[in-house]
Amino acid sequence: MAPISFLIACLLAFTLEIFFSPPVSSSAALLSNSKYSSSMKDLIKLGEGCVNHPEDVSVVVRNGALYTATRDGWVKYFILQNETLVNWKHIDSNTFLGITTTKEGDVIVCDTEKGLLKVSEAGVEVLDPNVRFTNDVIEASDGSLYFTVSSKKYTPAEYYKDLVEGKPHGQLLKYDPELEETIVLHEGFYFANGVALSKDEKFVVVCESWKRYWLKGPRQGRLESFIEHLPGGPDNINLAPDGSFWVALIKMNQTGVRAIQSCPDKWKLLQAYPELINLLIPLGNDAGARIVKVDTHGKIIMDFNDPNATYISFVTSAVEFEDNLYMASIQSKFVGKLPLNTPEAELAPKATI
Repeated sequence: MAPISFLIACLLAFTLEIFFSPPVSSSAALLSNSKYSSSMKDLIKLGEGCVNHPEDVSVVVRNGALYTATRDGWVKYFILQNETLVNWKHIDSNTFLGITTTKEGDVIVCDTEKGLLKVSEAGVEVLDPNVRFTNDVIEASDGSLYFTVSSKKYTPAEYYKDLVEGKPHGQLLKYDPELEETIVLHEGFYFANGVALSKDEKFVVVCESWKRYWLKGPRQGRLESFIEHLPGGPDNINLAPDGSFWVALIKMNQTGVRAIQSCPDKWKLLQAYPELINLLIPLGNDAGARIVKVDTHGKIIMDFNDPNATYISFVTSAVEFEDNLYMASIQSKFVGKLPLNTPEAELAPKATI
């Protein structure tokens, strides 16, 4: 075991690097106030107290229903016309992450322990029980499912180890419903998170440092950067009606992350001072909340920010439907609804980050 004096020296160096190193870019990954940001003061709380820590939301357009999966095993939906909450299906699980709705009206759920699940009126079907730490999923027009695995090495409870190690253990996969088989499209993502298809389905975007994987055309099979130096760590991503993307950002101290990744005794340091993780990814009110809208060229065109978590904290997903932005948060017990047709939202200065 390393001497206490050495660990204290590492801790001091780590702390100094977090608080005194200059940011790497003008869009450092802390959710601070920005002249380009709009407030979330018009946020409405749907189902408050009845929705237990939802991580993702998805809309069935033809039904006007907003679905979510909660940490107490429920798949629930809101009838958006009157905002009635329906407890639809209960599953014996507390490990739900991303979801998507299909053209058939079913719900696909990423269960980090059970695999990829299909939830329908008939019940629950495990599509692929062999994948673990599935994070997000989206359906293509042909019924194929594109989904991410955040880490092949670590479990969800060990997510911070993946962050601290700083090595690419994430994957992008495709499930073929006709063949009932899964193939790996690409490996080597740093904690693969949200996933979304472009409107024309020529490429899929994976939230890591935002990578774009081409599915069709002359660049088919190529992986390229879509946007870098976002003002936060990208979580889930959803296609907007106009073809742009909404992405939820997590407050993350990138300077601190780099510092601990480069520390030769990082595991001993974390074992001795586990609270250091909270300096890297703050929780509670310290987490704030931020959502940005990004066009197909990777440019931020809208930005909503709640840096002090006054209205909502730790937003993990946002989806647009009928001039409203619906938000999920793993630290909240409601689904947030933010009108996009308010004067503040319509007159918000466009970001040029």
